[in-house]
Amino acid sequence: MVFASLFFVCFFFVIWLLVYNGMSTIRGKNIVLLTFSMIFYAWGGAQYLLLLVGMTFVAWFCARKIELHRDATLRIVFFISACVILIGLLCIFKYTGFLAEGFQFLFGVPKKIPEIVLPIGISFYTFQLLSYVVDVYRGEVEAQKSFWVLLLYASLFHQCVAGPIVRYSTVAMELEHRRARMSEVAEGAWRFSAGLAKKAILANGCALVADTFLPMEGAALGHMPVLAIWVGILAYTLQIYLDFSAYSDMAIGMGLMVGLHYQENFNYPYIAGSVQEFWRRWHISLSSFFRDYVYIPLGGSRNGELKTIRNLLIVWALTGLWHGAAWNYVLWGLYFFCFLVMERAWKRHNFQLPFVARNIYTLLVVAFGWVLFRFTDLSNVGITVKGMFGLNGNGISNLESKIFFQNHCFLLLVSAIGSTPFMAMLRKQFRHVGRVWEGRLGRVFYMAGALIPLALIILSVMALVGNSYNPFLYFQF
Repeated sequence: MVFASLFFVCFFFVIWLLVYNGMSTIRGKNIVLLTFSMIFYAWGGAQYLLLLVGMTFVAWFCARKIELHRDATLRIVFFISACVILIGLLCIFKYTGFLAEGFQFLFGVPKKIPEIVLPIGISFYTFQLLSYVVDVYRGEVEAQKSFWVLLLYASLFHQCVAGPIVRYSTVAMELEHRRARMSEVAEGAWRFSAGLAKKAILANGCALVADTFLPMEGAALGHMPVLAIWVGILAYTLQIYLDFSAYSDMAIGMGLMVGLHYQENFNYPYIAGSVQEFWRRWHISLSSFFRDYVYIPLGGSRNGELKTIRNLLIVWALTGLWHGAAWNYVLWGLYFFCFLVMERAWKRHNFQLPFVARNIYTLLVVAFGWVLFRFTDLSNVGITVKGMFGLNGNGISNLESKIFFQNHCFLLLVSAIGSTPFMAMLRKQFRHVGRVWEGRLGRVFYMAGALIPLALIILSVMALVGNSYNPFLYFQF
């Protein structure tokens, strides 16, 4: 089950809100939230629900033992046991096939690559449970006495699809003591509806362009004109941001509706002036996880330049692997590692460009990176890069691609604007006018602010029914 589906929007989400708000106590609300989270996870297979419960029990049991024992050796034993079990299970489900392919290539065994289905959200709840165990071991949070409360934390269906990775310390108090203010419920409704529209209308529309101009089949890709490939890269660059950030918007919005405050996960990364700044703005919860639980424990930048580069290499290799079990993801992580090391050297020599030049450089680096991210078949990466410069024997353009682009250029323009702070600033101004202006005009602004989320949900549902209902596809030339 995914957020941007008719079943979730029209049934699961609505029923959850009705039942949740029908409860008068926080205990009743937690039971409802946990029950619906269990149903959400079980939707993809009941056996994976058992995996989630089992991993949560390991984290709960070991964290309790870490807190209760004063003997340093026993604390370390329980800490290492929890980390090994949690990381080990993640590796079994996510990387067994990848490792088997490597052994098969090198040694000819195994003869058959095992096919293991990846459980929904395992990357996210594994990292959440790991951060919880580490924080308990460090003495930064108290171990949760109730297994069911920790299971609620690990299983919150709001953020299991695409984040953010929620630290236990962020929501520890709110899990057992929270109250949703009406202003936050309204803000949550706005965030959810805006995220849904971002996904159903903009991201899915950009995906259509990207799939047309950057097909996954090498033969079709090799015949794409130069301009079509560049437009395809642009569309995929917009799609991947709109897609990921939309799910985070929906998660944050649903959290606000019930009094849970999740960390912001994206901060308009495409306005960054460097690759380093891009990663401070992109998937913030993941970047901060690797910073706090890998980079800094390894020594960070405290032990000289060579060890700093070593630490960065480890972090970015792991970042690539976290995104997927394939070599293109590893190369994607190492690709960004190279630019981050290069920018460190530039910074030492006080090398600085105007912001516009730095932003263009960042966008080009990121866009090339998304080419690596898109194709698990690395030969297609080569075909794409050659095609960008006409080295596949492909022409500059053709009539078919020109017409398709003209029919979707307005969608791409709106998606590009939606990837900047422009709409957020416009909404802020809109709300300011609604508060300040008195009389009928002020009431109109308030009414519009209440109706816009509903309108966005209606448009999103129409878009989910079929692309022919996407309002931006009617602006054709």
